Amino acid sequence: MSEALWERTVKVATAEQTHALGSALAGVLEPGDLLVLTGELGAGKTTFTQGLGEGLGVRAGVISPTFVLVRIHPNLPDGPRPGGPDLVHVDAYRLASAAEIDDIDLENTMDNSVTVVEWGRERVEHLSDSRLDIEMHRTMGGAERAVTRPEAGQDAVLDFDPEDDDEPRAIVFRGFGPRWSAVPEILEENA
Repeated sequence: MSEALWERTVKVATAEQTHALGSALAGVLEPGDLLVLTGELGAGKTTFTQGLGEGLGVRAGVISPTFVLVRIHPNLPDGPRPGGPDLVHVDAYRLASAAEIDDIDLENTMDNSVTVVEWGRERVEHLSDSRLDIEMHRTMGGAERAVTRPEAGQDAVLDFDPEDDDEPRAIVFRGFGPRWSAVPEILEENA
């Protein structure tokens, strides 16, 4: 995996702030952008993506695509970004390889959409020469703690309530490739 060009950490205290950060970031996103979200269960990946959807002006109802793998949310002509990109939301949790990602045919939608892939690390990097990697951590007792994925051969420790959306979070953004050569201003303002 290539080295990130930059890294910024943004701390948020509530689900509302997570949503607002996603909405603000949407203002700098363009068709063809690939965002890779990583984080333990309940870290706020879907809340963040809902904010992206709102900021992009796509049809309401962004929910986790866990059981369908891919959801496409079309841009609304009367939304905040008429004619802007659609949002393609992917859950790669059950996909074991880049080949399985290829089977869902994302390359046909990427040019006209913002593509968000939850659990996509080490599965989607081949789709674009640029990506924004977003790693979300719940904080407990003021300390950041990443919970690992059980299928990676490590035990997941879930000593938090996954329904509690208002725990503080640390969101780490990493830019890869020419599209993300500079840190978006929104991240500089919130870092």
